[in-house]
Amino acid sequence: MFGLIGKTLSHSFSKKYFTEKFEKIGLLKEDGYVYELFELEEIEDFEELIRENVSLRGVNVTIPYKKSVIPFLDKLDPIAKRIGAVNTIKIEEDGTTTGYNTDYIGFKNSLENFLFTGSKTVFDKKALVLGTGGAAQAVKIALEDLNISFDFASSSVKEIQDNSAYKTFPYSKIEIEQYRLIINTTPLGMYPNMDSFPPLSSENYSKIDKNYFLYDLVYNPEETEFLKKGKEKGAKTIHGLEMLHGQAEAAAKIWKIQN
Repeated sequence: MFGLIGKTLSHSFSKKYFTEKFEKIGLLKEDGYVYELFELEEIEDFEELIRENVSLRGVNVTIPYKKSVIPFLDKLDPIAKRIGAVNTIKIEEDGTTTGYNTDYIGFKNSLENFLFTGSKTVFDKKALVLGTGGAAQAVKIALEDLNISFDFASSSVKEIQDNSAYKTFPYSKIEIEQYRLIINTTPLGMYPNMDSFPPLSSENYSKIDKNYFLYDLVYNPEETEFLKKGKEKGAKTIHGLEMLHGQAEAAAKIWKIQN
């Protein structure tokens, strides 16, 4: 048995994805290969979930438990430790749990596919990461590992915050000319609020051109207002579905579910 833990899971991508994957590769429901949704009122219920479901071998983790589940795990993969968040857990037969972050894998692989073609493997321009929440932390580690310098933009800061490795800007202080890769890690533009978009100034949006790369972690809808604005100016764009599939496949590999 496998599954997803979170607070509200009615619009889960994972159940459909893994159920179809099991069917495709011949892992049958009658043999115990099922993917269930486990809505937890509080993260403390995780331990009871493990105890009561002895056939559970892995779970994905979604909002709001990616950070708060960590103290309940026996081991932590080095990448998950660096990010400070877990979205995939492997459960051994003896109940031992190990936390991983496959958001990092999904994002890093899709970003490399997006940026690099042929023999080019270096992106020597600067990135701007919109948002500073949990998703932004996986993006941050991936950018560091790809040697791409970056800054953050956040609606929650009023003055520029200067850290040793990067800066965090309020949206009003962003000068878009400094960057060529812009990554939206916020839920702005996500269904059902599809008219919303990151509050870059109209002047900044007008300066985007064919030399820019816009990556939106949102995957529903596939073309957000943020990406539309970029595409209209000739920018290269990508939505979050490839990352989503990538993180799911990385979880399947950890659980040893192979095609």
